[in-house]
Amino acid sequence: MSKHIVILGGGTGGTLAANRLRRGLGEQVRITVVDQDDEHVYQPGLLFVPFALAQPEDLVRSRPRQLRRGIEYHRSAVDHVDAEASRVRLADGTTLFYDALVIATGARLVPEETEGLTGPGWRETVHTFYDYAGAMALASALDEFTGGHLVVNVVDLPIKCPVAPLEFCFLADWYFTEQEIRDEVRITYVTPLDSAFTKPVAAKTLAGLLADKGIELVTEFNTGEVDGAGGRLVSYDGREVPFDLAVVVPMHSGASYVELSPGLGDEFGFVSVDPHTLQSTAYPDIFALGDAAGVPTSKAGSVTHFEGAVLARNVARYLAGRPLDPGFDGHTNCFIESGFHKAMLIDFNYDTEPLPGHFPAAAGLPLLRESRLNHLGKLMFSWLYWHSLLPGREIPGIAAEMPAAGKEFPAPAEH
Repeated sequence: MSKHIVILGGGTGGTLAANRLRRGLGEQVRITVVDQDDEHVYQPGLLFVPFALAQPEDLVRSRPRQLRRGIEYHRSAVDHVDAEASRVRLADGTTLFYDALVIATGARLVPEETEGLTGPGWRETVHTFYDYAGAMALASALDEFTGGHLVVNVVDLPIKCPVAPLEFCFLADWYFTEQEIRDEVRITYVTPLDSAFTKPVAAKTLAGLLADKGIELVTEFNTGEVDGAGGRLVSYDGREVPFDLAVVVPMHSGASYVELSPGLGDEFGFVSVDPHTLQSTAYPDIFALGDAAGVPTSKAGSVTHFEGAVLARNVARYLAGRPLDPGFDGHTNCFIESGFHKAMLIDFNYDTEPLPGHFPAAAGLPLLRESRLNHLGKLMFSWLYWHSLLPGREIPGIAAEMPAAGKEFPAPAEH
């Protein structure tokens, strides 16, 4: 009897994992993908919707149609995972037994965790572009915005695509310049971090870019309340930031069923896994990748792609009774749109900061500086996403491990 691999989540991670496993194991295994709806949203595109740089309908495709032939698709929400019995209970009453379980149900927005966020002003003066409906509503709000104080606020970390809120600031600067009202708009970026970004080298560069564009930076602001009616953010220490239009990135958590499945995840609902093998720290037949995985790196699409190669290899090794490959090094690769048809690129892993140089080698894309080439790379990623990343194909010249070639490493300190 063939082994059964159940994959929870038909987004980026679940789709590419299913396709990689199907390509690698063929008819040896039965693969079932579970998701609660049929709409696969290209999430990086949501950033562009408010600025009319992407059409919302172009970002959505059918989930099952992204899966290779022979992969089963079951449409239902997940009720809970009974890890002790190696089975998943679905909301429609179905029980799926598994030999290996892959959790790829991503991260969900929990705006209700912040006082006032979904209260008066929500979808009027308070918006988010982190979901489809929010990006659509924000597009209308920006179209009607003629001046005032625009505040972009990250409530707490971790979040999906940590550079996206910064990108929104840069694109807003460009958008209002194109609208010839930039002098009428004050833009402020409000973050709980003590700098513009989590990585010091990149944070310095990004803070400089914010300053160059006249975007104010407010750090160490832990949002306790969003007062939509009064037009203000209030931090837990009592500081306030007034706004006319707020773009808020809500708190994130893992899928709700993780919290209902004893031993599966951490206090935020993210699945606890070994950061190098992506195997559950509690149950050897469970793996996780993408935003659902509790690993100390960015929740970004590139991370999911790099994890996918290692995860597929390790699920196959686990089923064959072989030692796992501790090959995931935290590799993260992010294009950062900076407006005016330019973008930056950063590339790093668990141990290496974003560094200047080029990616993936000395003759590649420039790192840590703006260029039109990087902007074109960002635009090209959409095609790669649908035609290479999701189908589980390798992208030529780009491996799961972070490349050292082309990077300008600092000289070792002398003792």
